[in-house]
Amino acid sequence: MASARIFGTDGIRGRAGEGWLSAASVSALGKWAGEVLGGARTSRRALVGHDGRRSGPELEAALARGLAASGFSVTSTGLITTPGLALMTRLLEFDLGGMISASHNPADDNGVKLFGAAGRKLSDEHEQAIEAKLRADASAVAHGPKPSFDARIESSYLSYLVDKAGQGLSLAGLHVVVDCSNGGSSRTAPRVLGRLGARCTALHAEPDGSNINRDCGSTHPESLQSEVRRLDADVGVALDGDGDRCILVDERGQLVDGDALLVILGRHFGPTWPDRRLVATVMSNKGLHRALREVGVGVVTVNVGDRHVVEALEREGLRLGGEQSGHIVFGNDNYGIGDGVYTALRVLRVMRETGQKLSTLAGAFRAFPQVLINVRVARKPVLASIPSIADAVARIESELGDDGRVLLRYSGTEPLARVMIEGPDAATIENRANTLAKLIAAEIGA
Repeated sequence: MASARIFGTDGIRGRAGEGWLSAASVSALGKWAGEVLGGARTSRRALVGHDGRRSGPELEAALARGLAASGFSVTSTGLITTPGLALMTRLLEFDLGGMISASHNPADDNGVKLFGAAGRKLSDEHEQAIEAKLRADASAVAHGPKPSFDARIESSYLSYLVDKAGQGLSLAGLHVVVDCSNGGSSRTAPRVLGRLGARCTALHAEPDGSNINRDCGSTHPESLQSEVRRLDADVGVALDGDGDRCILVDERGQLVDGDALLVILGRHFGPTWPDRRLVATVMSNKGLHRALREVGVGVVTVNVGDRHVVEALEREGLRLGGEQSGHIVFGNDNYGIGDGVYTALRVLRVMRETGQKLSTLAGAFRAFPQVLINVRVARKPVLASIPSIADAVARIESELGDDGRVLLRYSGTEPLARVMIEGPDAATIENRANTLAKLIAAEIGA
């Protein structure tokens, strides 16, 4: 447990009950997080919650013991989504939020996500300070008060979604099927849709501790697609275990991923923005760029990860960004917090305001073909430093222009170089990908 970073790109995550995710370690994490983030305030309040995993309540209690040991009064909201906890931390003026969740991971995993008073993830500096203290002293906090449970917080979150994202929105006459992934949104998502007038059918909304994300949710939407077709519903909503991702299913049962959602939202709202740009990652399909360019909306491209999306939104003062996975962030409209139900409601609003079916709206996005070839290599020099490869990449990029891209990278775990080319013509990109693959094999192939 001594060398690698404790915090990853999205908090601490791993096998529940092991390593830094044992109850003892989580209690120590709570103590040191409380000390680092508590500041000079004499009255410190923390909000904690968990998703639908069996290990959630135990780890929540451990985190609360540690926080109490550093002077925090701790309140639990129980089962909730990650964005719900982050939002309520901010809106109810808690000093710190702690979410027990491993997002879209299997049920045997778990994690800890910490938020500051603004509902934002911790800075690198804060994470490093907590890590340093935890490595120096990881002794457990064996005893302490249980967090006080407050059912009103879930109600406040539900009301926020209805009043903010759903303001003036009537879903009367729409049949919506929502897949809650047996996770944190199992109680709130169906109720929000119902309050706004939808006929709502809930799937996978009965968490039993072991069924979170199992063959359901945004990573496994097949059952939702089948149910939308069977019920002849208007739209399907697939959330992940902690409720920050959302992908949709149109009335024909076809998937509408994060890229398509950005296109729908960007084409509808973008022309009204003072700055007609949104944020997407390097993994977004180039078809997104073309569909938005048609209506005068530009794209700021960042590295993969919602943290990079949020940073770009703040830096550039933009209103919308997201990832192909369905993690969509609405900037200041939703305090820079990605929320799957909020996203779904914004798309449903576009459907209502335009009177168009989801398939019609999503049809504006046409994903370009993509070719991926793996090349076994004997070594891993910087690919751009090999003249023949760099020259070939430059030629292909010039040929494809704004409607294509070339990505070369190594596998982190295998002796492989990955060649990915994307563009509007399948035959062209396949030919160019094979050319690059042969060059790499000739230069450094195993």
